[in-house]
Amino acid sequence: MPDTSTTGGNEALLLRDDRDGIATLTLNRPDKFNALSGDLMAAIQDQLDALMDDRDTRVVVIAANGRAFCAGHDLQEMKGLQGRDALEGLFKQCSKMMTSLTRIPQPVIAKVHGVATAAGCQMVAQCDLAVAAEGVRFATSGINLGLFCSTPMVAVTRNLPRKQALELLYTGEFISAETARQYGLVNRVVTAEALDAAVHDLAETIAGKSPTAVQAGKALFYKQIEEGLDAAYDLATETIVRNMLHDDAQHGVGAFLDKEPMPDWLPGEDLFDPKDPK
Repeated sequence: MPDTSTTGGNEALLLRDDRDGIATLTLNRPDKFNALSGDLMAAIQDQLDALMDDRDTRVVVIAANGRAFCAGHDLQEMKGLQGRDALEGLFKQCSKMMTSLTRIPQPVIAKVHGVATAAGCQMVAQCDLAVAAEGVRFATSGINLGLFCSTPMVAVTRNLPRKQALELLYTGEFISAETARQYGLVNRVVTAEALDAAVHDLAETIAGKSPTAVQAGKALFYKQIEEGLDAAYDLATETIVRNMLHDDAQHGVGAFLDKEPMPDWLPGEDLFDPKDPK
């Protein structure tokens, strides 16, 4: 894959770097605090679409250049849109991009620095995992402008307890990285100097697991969590049976029992189809 996915003027809006099974997508609108313009969201979507069938990539990292991770939507662009259809198109584009983060087979890690506000906070919440630097601040700040963060709310309320989520949404106030960790918005908080290494270590750990098992687990996670208890167990039972019958599990369990080194994992294979789990 090329290092740049699309361009705006002479600058690439999104950068891609692939190393050792880890693809890093870097938002690159530093002068706009990486606000999500339509063009930037299109560039992200193009990469996520490409990753759907990419079996060489095992983990995806979402990072950003400049002083902020992401300041949400590009308000100047959004204000210039005329009529319902244009606004609806923008938010549908954003919603598709956000849900694609959960639908690609690879785990996605948000690497967060600076601030993550509104749709930027939404992106952190929508990623599977998140690591933040000390000093990062998070907010769903639309309410301060008379605009409730309705679409960010979907991801935020699937991460935070209800009262903490509603306080964030009602007040628009910032919370710290450590508070975000306590609330469940991020997994880890590290020093700014340690952020690169912490994200790489986490990504490398996941990349070293069976990609078939990881992909099946991710697909199952997002399907079963919306189901009732009985249906969730039915989906989980079908997935673990398929997983156990796969060569990775057969060889891995055998190696553990025989006290031998773990085998080299096979390329990722779809074991779980949320549309047809049988």
